[in-house]
Amino acid sequence: MIRRVDDYAVFKRAHILTLEIYRLTARFPKDERYGLVSQMRRASYSIPMNLKEGSAGSVVEFARYVRIAVGSKEELEYQLVLARDLGYVSNEQSKRLSGEVAEIGKMLYALLRKLLSSSDA
Repeated sequence: MIRRVDDYAVFKRAHILTLEIYRLTARFPKDERYGLVSQMRRASYSIPMNLKEGSAGSVVEFARYVRIAVGSKEELEYQLVLARDLGYVSNEQSKRLSGEVAEIGKMLYALLRKLLSSSDA
C-alpha cells in the first residue's frame, strides 16, 4: 500500500528541518565538511527519506522505517549538542533546533503507535 507520506505533517516538518540543517552546517568550519557536517546532514535527511521509503511497504515495513527515522532523530539531537559545545551554533540556535527535533520525535512516536495498533502490524 503506497501512502501519500508527502502530505504527513511530520514529513513536511522533517523536510524543513533538513533544509535548516543544510543552511546551518554550510557555516561550519571547512575541516568539518567530512565530519560533523556530513553526519548532521545525513541524520536530518534520513528522517524524511525513511518515511518516504517505508511508505510504499506494508504496515510492518513502514513501522520499521519509522523506527529508523527515530534513530536518525536521536543522532541529530546529539549532533546539535556537540555542535553547540564546539561553538559552531549558538545556544539559541541549538535550543530552537533541538526543540524542533523533539517535536518531530513526538510526531514519529505517534505515527509509530498508530501503525503498531493497526490490525496489520
